[in-house]
Amino acid sequence: MRQQLTLAGNHALLARANPLSKFAAVLLITAVLALSIDWVSASVALVFELLLFPLAGLTLSLLWQRGWPLIIAAAVGGWSTSILAPDSGRILLDAGIWTMSEGSLQLGVGFMLRGFAIALPAVLLMSCTDPTDLADALAQKARLPHRFVLGTLAAMRLVGLMAEEWQTIGMARRARGVGSRGSLGQRVKATLGQSFGLLVQAVRRASRLAVTMEARGFGGGQRTWARESTFSTLDLGVVAGGVLVAGLALFAALAAGTWNMVWLGS
Repeated sequence: MRQQLTLAGNHALLARANPLSKFAAVLLITAVLALSIDWVSASVALVFELLLFPLAGLTLSLLWQRGWPLIIAAAVGGWSTSILAPDSGRILLDAGIWTMSEGSLQLGVGFMLRGFAIALPAVLLMSCTDPTDLADALAQKARLPHRFVLGTLAAMRLVGLMAEEWQTIGMARRARGVGSRGSLGQRVKATLGQSFGLLVQAVRRASRLAVTMEARGFGGGQRTWARESTFSTLDLGVVAGGVLVAGLALFAALAAGTWNMVWLGS
């Protein structure tokens, strides 16, 4: 599981771009998609995002492993919107307290595709961005406080370790006969106990790491950096690609007449 959360062996094209340029491209696409709930702009952005998979070294299996909570949340959000939104047009489904019309279905599909289109860039960004490179870019180029940047970097590095810790705690509990088996209540109880154990381990590791980093001078006023964060022509292409995808999504929705501003409802 830890290998699934790292960039080991990822030599894709987007992995060589500066993290800030990739973040800017993702921000542009997300901003356009956040303005409207419609299926046209989301579909256009989603198609281009899927085409970027090979450039980020990302496969469908890795996408599911790293982004399944976001994917499920988008699907559930689309379904709930389609049955809870106000009815308009022909009624397609009538299940008592729940109804689905043509208008609510279109809104639900747009919400689901919008969720997918917003989630995929985030997964792409994290799949082709090394945490250390991101920290260097944030501190050197974005001029963020280095204490905040280094603390965030340390936390990101611990994500894979916590995944391994979760597996270790689970195997230890099963060896003692306290596994996630039995009824639903017993499984929930076992999971809560395992979660509390992981929380205790996380607090202990974070405390030790904070003391160690402070003792080694990571909290000093001024510091130097081992690697210089630079921009290249590739970064210009990444930002231009973000502008292109966002612009095409916006133009397609306006041309199709489906652009629906979130706060205007029209």
